[in-house]
Amino acid sequence: MSAEKPTRTNKAAYLAAPKAKPLKIDDAPYTSPKAGEITVRNRAIAVNPVDRIKQESGNFLYGWLKYPIILGFDLAGEVVEVGKGVTAFKPGDRVLGFANGMDKPRNNPAESAFQLYTVLPETLVSHIPDGLSFESAAAIPLGMATAACGLYEKDQLALPYPSVSAKATGKALIIWGGSTSVGCNAIQLAVASGYEVITTCSPRNFELCKRLGASHCFDYSSPTVVSDMAAVLKGQTLAGGMAIGDGGAEACNAVMQQVKCDNKFVALASYPTLNPPPQTLFVLRSALHFVSWNVKWWISCRRSGVRSKFIWGSSMAYNDIGKTLFGNFLPMALENGKYVAAPEPQVMGHGLECIQEAVELQKSARARKMVVTL
Repeated sequence: MSAEKPTRTNKAAYLAAPKAKPLKIDDAPYTSPKAGEITVRNRAIAVNPVDRIKQESGNFLYGWLKYPIILGFDLAGEVVEVGKGVTAFKPGDRVLGFANGMDKPRNNPAESAFQLYTVLPETLVSHIPDGLSFESAAAIPLGMATAACGLYEKDQLALPYPSVSAKATGKALIIWGGSTSVGCNAIQLAVASGYEVITTCSPRNFELCKRLGASHCFDYSSPTVVSDMAAVLKGQTLAGGMAIGDGGAEACNAVMQQVKCDNKFVALASYPTLNPPPQTLFVLRSALHFVSWNVKWWISCRRSGVRSKFIWGSSMAYNDIGKTLFGNFLPMALENGKYVAAPEPQVMGHGLECIQEAVELQKSARARKMVVTL
């Protein structure tokens, strides 16, 4: 006779209506995994800019979601159930996972992170070593997924996949915004693919970016940053760039005009935003700003011969990148110390009630990932 399955009670932090604050803590259904899925008891979740922007902007992003909504992409915890056909994971395993429930093809609140239990496809889950805390592990998933899409997708930079024993390609890559969550992961992945990384950040984060593998760090606010980067790249071949943050795309373009570049391509990891955000007509004014920037950028690219594309971090769930990164590369790289959790977590408290404060403070985070333990 099989053992009776234990009864589990789930709770979630809900976005109850457009722009509603604070997130509402309420009961949520516990969901068992289907074939190829696992259910995780979350022990730490991390907050990303997209969580804050969704709450602040109403239906400007993810307009297909029905309220109440469960936000959240980053989690780490313990496996409690595995679905049919899952052999790589078992109950009790310590894992991190990329919760993709808000993406349109999934559109499933059971697969979002801001709750006690989350269902995940096994292809978006990694084993984590005993020495890695849940808080640090939760800082990885979305940042790594976004970086990986920009680096490896065929219509992006299309680099070779990373390896724990990478061979140098002899080429360089620009990562503009290296101390961001996406940047910290992009530096490590690019190095693991055999590329020398030239990055930008504030001077206080030079040490962080170099520890992650960057060869040269430059102050993004320096008036000579473009010429300084071009000087370092003299005699080398540039394989393209990834731009994170306002001004990064234009700077990458400018550098590419001054150096040997075998792939004039910029992977765009962030969307142009108004700063400060408009207090009235948010959607209309943000849309107009986005269109205006795109027109200017398109004209600039036509003149310079540079190509680009915005990254959609969730797209790796529908190609072989998810399994390759989460299933094959990351567990071994974390175990061997070839990959580290970055940026550092800033724990905002324990319990779903602490998520709202973490969301509020996310915008001011600098080389930190806002994390809540559960």
